[in-house]
Amino acid sequence: MTFSIVGQVGDGFGVAVASKFPFVGAVVPQARLGVGAVATQAMARVGYRSVALDALAAGASADEAVVACTSSDDEREHRQLGVVGVDSQATYTGGSCMDWAGGVSGRESTGGYAIQGNILTGPEVVAAMEAAWLGSAGASLTDRLIEALLAGDAAGGDSRGRQGAALYAVLPGAGYDHCGVLADLRVDDHADAPRELARLLRLNDLVFGGPELVLPWSGESDEPHAPSEPVTLADEVGRRLARLGHHGEVTQALASWAGEANYEMRLAPDGIDSKVLAALRDATRTPNLT
Repeated sequence: MTFSIVGQVGDGFGVAVASKFPFVGAVVPQARLGVGAVATQAMARVGYRSVALDALAAGASADEAVVACTSSDDEREHRQLGVVGVDSQATYTGGSCMDWAGGVSGRESTGGYAIQGNILTGPEVVAAMEAAWLGSAGASLTDRLIEALLAGDAAGGDSRGRQGAALYAVLPGAGYDHCGVLADLRVDDHADAPRELARLLRLNDLVFGGPELVLPWSGESDEPHAPSEPVTLADEVGRRLARLGHHGEVTQALASWAGEANYEMRLAPDGIDSKVLAALRDATRTPNLT
């Protein structure tokens, strides 16, 4: 009743999942810093998550972690599991899972992945997810996870429809107060849960991500202005901040507004993060403002 991807990009591990099942984020995904990630589904056994991660932490491979979960479980034929560790990956589908059910796992230069699903419209769902994951090489872990999930949804996804989705990912030093949680998002009851999850991920990235593409204050603004009157990025940002009630030196005014908008983790000393600039422009968008 669910499709998921467990993925690794360098030191980051995460899971994205969608289902015609509410509160799927409470059941399926888990990840642990420096260890790996796991998804348990079909007739999910929540205890598989800690068993698999403990096995990985003790030095077991992903295949061995699957065995640790399933070997003593009389209901294993009804369960599905995806596991990715530091240097291994595995997917497991019990023979009694409801059609269509199956999975695929593999490894690339940045890490491993495991994709699995049950009660799907067909094998094209898993194939589309794998193609999206491999085709997004170079992007961030969370961007790759959500792209794969959306590809699976577009290919048919859960044959019963949409309701729940979740994404959980960890990366050393990431997240609020650098706690290591890159994303912890759930959509518990929504008619288009995968796309709502994607929307929340964009917001999560803006609030909890660090500076990425930092544009220098001295650079010329790309907003419309008279050719004879060059406008620096500092000029544009200062005017926009003033319209929002934040006056004075541009870096101080930006810090004041960013604190209100919860973007303070993206502040940079020598310019403005491109995503913060886009948010500021959205917040001050009027036909006559340059």
